[in-house]
Amino acid sequence: CTVQGVGVVRFSAFPDVGGDQSFAIALLDAHGDGVVISSIQGRNENRIYAKPLERWDSTHALSEEEKQAIAKAYQIGE
Repeated sequence: CTVQGVGVVRFSAFPDVGGDQSFAIALLDAHGDGVVISSIQGRNENRIYAKPLERWDSTHALSEEEKQAIAKAYQIGE
């Protein structure tokens, strides 16, 4: 398994935290298997989530930003 598609989306998770400090990154092979990692930056804390992906989807609920990162990784991996 080699990483063939990478997609990154930066965003502001909360109105009072600017600078697009939060992000989602998808690391996928040619079959859409891999992981999407999200970092949500708040004013006083940071949360990190990792969700496994199989065939471009996850059994865990995906945020819009995570879906965007997966779509970008798909475009690069083609």
